[in-house]
Amino acid sequence: MLLEDLQVILKVAEFRSITAAATNLDMRTATASAAVKRVEASLGAELFVRTTRHLRLSTAGERYLPQCEQALKTLEQAKLNIREDSGIIDGEIRIALSSDLGRNLINPWLDEFLTQYPKVALRSSISDSNIDFYRDSVDMALRYGSPNDATMYGFKICDVPRVICASPDYVTKQGMPKDPKALMECNGLLYQLQDILQDEWVLTQDNTEHKIKLRGNRASNDGDIVRRWCVAGKGVAIKSSLDMSSDLLAGNVVNLMPDYKPKSTELWLVCPSRQSITPTVRLLRDMFREKTETILATIRSKGLI
Repeated sequence: MLLEDLQVILKVAEFRSITAAATNLDMRTATASAAVKRVEASLGAELFVRTTRHLRLSTAGERYLPQCEQALKTLEQAKLNIREDSGIIDGEIRIALSSDLGRNLINPWLDEFLTQYPKVALRSSISDSNIDFYRDSVDMALRYGSPNDATMYGFKICDVPRVICASPDYVTKQGMPKDPKALMECNGLLYQLQDILQDEWVLTQDNTEHKIKLRGNRASNDGDIVRRWCVAGKGVAIKSSLDMSSDLLAGNVVNLMPDYKPKSTELWLVCPSRQSITPTVRLLRDMFREKTETILATIRSKGLI
């Protein structure tokens, strides 16, 4: 029985399928099946009850698997402690990123990180969809909004103001809106998340809330697409000031009605467990905090937010 065999056993228990576990671990089904057989032979007990269509834990498996999982976590943590004490930064970064932020800001920062730590490899997943850490095989996610799952562990990177923005060409043609009522006459570039169209915007001025419902001829579940429409002069969007920072600084878009502020958001680096917070994760956390602080300070100093 090999240590790696135990990792296969845990994945088979998680997916209730040897084939699915093998796919997740990037190995052949026959290799995963052989690992299961070696562990069961070593223990002298079957860990799984197999039928033609289903696989479930046996009574022995239900007793063995939790202790096996804890033992592997202890060994992994001991390994990480040694590597951290030795200053070793290597391994693979498996990170999920939101579309706009990931493509336009974070990926260049990760390029810098890989140059500084050449023993590190990167596997990035870019999507605005909710992340399932086990299904999507990622170790961390950089996302807007604080974690809503108490089992997750995370680091707040920064508070992020949001802006109502449009291109100078669109403002020239449509006119600069002075209040929320005038904003309702603009073409809304709308973001859609989990089939929910975000067409109702809440703006605050002097502690007074204004709710407006936008109409628009464009909507997308990809934040980067919404940003591109905005820069191309197709209408008005509410966006993270981080996502729009380069365009704000370049004059590609302008902040409309700065006295009326959309609700700000937060940027978090989230991990599925405490054990997954490695020295590499901490270094990335520090880099993300430093980079975002610099950008937000720059656009504030120029009066863009």
